[in-house]
Amino acid sequence: MLVVTTNDIEGYRVVRHLGVVRGLTVRSRSVVGNIGAAIQIFFGGNITVYTKLAEQTRQEAFNLLVRHAEEMGANAVMAMRYDANEIAAAVTEVLAYGTAVVIAPIDGSDTSGVGGAAGSSVTPSVWSR
Repeated sequence: MLVVTTNDIEGYRVVRHLGVVRGLTVRSRSVVGNIGAAIQIFFGGNITVYTKLAEQTRQEAFNLLVRHAEEMGANAVMAMRYDANEIAAAVTEVLAYGTAVVIAPIDGSDTSGVGGAAGSSVTPSVWSR
């Protein structure tokens, strides 16, 4: 599965648009985690407790996005984005979204870049899973 932030993938053409896909997760930090963060805030610098939570939450939303795209029969997601909103005190939703597509190489022969196989020549804005 290729996931890109761009609206096209060099060397590939879109065979079929399948629609919008998303991965949504809602998270909060535990009371203990908030106390740990408060201590880090007191001393300043990177609040690692929250950094770790944010990274895990984005990864979970990304994984759900990929699963949704696979269920639709996609082999790529284009124009992928993240969005986050606080929906209550200390409760945040993270949404990963994009367009599920089926892609094929322009020349019709090389599929090494699809599905995250070795030898992919796609740009750095690509995540493979």
